[in-house]
Amino acid sequence: MKKLHLALAVNCLEVSVAEYSTLLGSQPIAIAKNRYALWRTSEINLSITEQPDKAGTVRHLGFEDSEASQIASQYDSNGFEWEYFTAEQQRQEILRYYPDADYPESKL
Repeated sequence: MKKLHLALAVNCLEVSVAEYSTLLGSQPIAIAKNRYALWRTSEINLSITEQPDKAGTVRHLGFEDSEASQIASQYDSNGFEWEYFTAEQQRQEILRYYPDADYPESKL
């Protein structure tokens, strides 16, 4: 199964977590204080990163794909980066970049 992944740059993580939690009707399943948050709903895999200088931009797109053998990325003809990964591969990547992130395996 593939689920669309959207990674956005935001101005303020705290404000954006509140806003997107309301829009998605759920709280993030992973959060690294003042830096990163991730929602995995039945419709979308959405991550936000606090980057005020790039706020309002798409960082990258991708697919959470249960059949991905490893994390991979490629650029399309428009310059968008597309990543492919399983939920566990994404979790490991998040913990590598944000070791203090609250993202237990039970949230997969």
